[in-house]
Amino acid sequence: MDKQKYRMNCTLTFSDIYGQIVVWLMVIFISLASALSLWSTTRQIYALATVGLILVLSLPFLLFAFVTTLLNHIEFVPLDVNETTSSSTNKHRGKVEPATV
Repeated sequence: MDKQKYRMNCTLTFSDIYGQIVVWLMVIFISLASALSLWSTTRQIYALATVGLILVLSLPFLLFAFVTTLLNHIEFVPLDVNETTSSSTNKHRGKVEPATV
């Protein structure tokens, strides 16, 4: 019995995760702004705790967003019977030429 062979394609591009990166950068800057607003000689620990809490609570959501985006861009394409992995990847990439100076 011959098993079906598959090729894994990842179609993830930077533009797919660009919005997630921008949102998380805004979360970081908002947490730093809140820490600066709480910073005084008597409440320094509250400022540091605020930044830590915001970062710790936002990291699981960021990780979940990245992983689900990555998994949504992975596809398995069945190979033909006569098609091999090396010939199929060269066929889809086009002609590869060495770099010249």
